[in-house]
Amino acid sequence: MISDQIVRQKLLALLNGGNAHMSFEQAVADFPAEHFNTHPVNVSYTPWHILEHLRIAQWDILDFIRNPDYITLDWPREYWPDPSSTATQSQWDKTINLFLDDARSLGDLVSDPDTDLYAPIPHAPDYTIFREILVVSDHNAYHIGEFAILRQVMGTW
Repeated sequence: MISDQIVRQKLLALLNGGNAHMSFEQAVADFPAEHFNTHPVNVSYTPWHILEHLRIAQWDILDFIRNPDYITLDWPREYWPDPSSTATQSQWDKTINLFLDDARSLGDLVSDPDTDLYAPIPHAPDYTIFREILVVSDHNAYHIGEFAILRQVMGTW
């Protein structure tokens, strides 16, 4: 059905950034390693903390969709890294790669014509994949924009 294809295309565009939103890849491109763990003025977290939060939250939504034995994480503690934690280049790269892997998995779900976007999730009948894709896209767009503003404030573009 044509309208189903259009909805899937629009959801993919929302997930991937563009249109009114910066993509994740654009936001993190060429970020200077010496600022992974810098606390911008009046901000309680670092650039790596916000990226790790994005990764955890996105993974959590993907797990919620796919896992019939899903266990809710403790908010906010399990959705953010420890405030005192720092990232090495390897951890930074791992955060980015895992985020992108999970984003591809979400995109694959949306792209698959066998995925019923509107059916209740079997283990969470009050929720649909369509809703979860909107939630993760909204959350990602918010924090990617926040990350971009941090870059402006920090002079790291």
